[in-house]
Amino acid sequence: MFRFFLGRVMVLIPTFIGVSIIAFSFVRLLPGDPVMLLSGQHAMTPERHAEITHALGMDRPMVIQYLNYIWDVLHGDFGTSIVSKEPVLTQFLQLFPATLELSACAILLAVMLGVPAGVIAAVKRGSLVDQAMMSTALVGYSMPIFWWGLFLIILFGGVLHWTPVSGRIDLAYYFPSVTGFMLIDSLLSGQSGAFKSAVNHLILPSIVLCTVPLAVIARQTRSAMLEVLGEDYVRTARAKGLSAFRVVGIHALRNAMIPVVTTIGLQVGVAMAGAILTETIFSWPGIAKWLVDSVFRRDYPVIQGALLIIAGLVILVNLIVDVLYGFINPRIRH
Repeated sequence: MFRFFLGRVMVLIPTFIGVSIIAFSFVRLLPGDPVMLLSGQHAMTPERHAEITHALGMDRPMVIQYLNYIWDVLHGDFGTSIVSKEPVLTQFLQLFPATLELSACAILLAVMLGVPAGVIAAVKRGSLVDQAMMSTALVGYSMPIFWWGLFLIILFGGVLHWTPVSGRIDLAYYFPSVTGFMLIDSLLSGQSGAFKSAVNHLILPSIVLCTVPLAVIARQTRSAMLEVLGEDYVRTARAKGLSAFRVVGIHALRNAMIPVVTTIGLQVGVAMAGAILTETIFSWPGIAKWLVDSVFRRDYPVIQGALLIIAGLVILVNLIVDVLYGFINPRIRH
């Protein structure tokens, strides 16, 4: 198992290096000069411009800038924001728990609904239930996030008044942040109604963000289950008189979960990307506004640092998925 794990790590190292090169190059392809943006409405002399450019290290060759950046990253330094003068990692850790909480709830909701829906559709292949579920999944996959989010805001927030449409908790509640995760902090606060308010604020953005992953997971689960249900060992299990639950839920689903787990791991990256647009729609105080503002300000360290950290987290999730393969199917280790 250790050799299997080490092999997966060695494969991901070039991936991380490639992501770092893309993130480093991308921000420098953006039009505009970050040094000039720092001056605001005030004129900047060429001497002052050259002085700031040299202080930021932006007058060095690109290769040297990249190597220096990677060296700092390996030592835990993702740079300092040009605008706020705060470390990028510090700002990221302050805002990311909100994004992580939203993405995790969305992925959890997508798995809890998508896997059973795919299994039921496969078992009821060709029936009205199958057609209804797969049609719904196709609609969910095709629906733009911004339109879906605005529709739910108008319906559940404006017409029915069932759920709040912005923020993470009602303004009536205030307590110090302990973990950065509102669901946990609201429980730790001991304030009556705080946890319920945090859950209510999380409902709509989680539904919007989970729609695409849910549709993909449901369709992949159905496809994998249909392939497995036709195998000889499944027919043998049925011939032995085993219950439908054991045949479908244990024998078939376990073997069908390998491509499904792959899909779930890939949807983490989709959820992280969709979270930025979802946060903007629901005024969710995560990394979305911070990143968008940094793009307009040409804040190179923030953009490349945030992209690199997010990519690293997605790579880590895919590493965990690869390791899970070994537990689900020991034959993959060899």
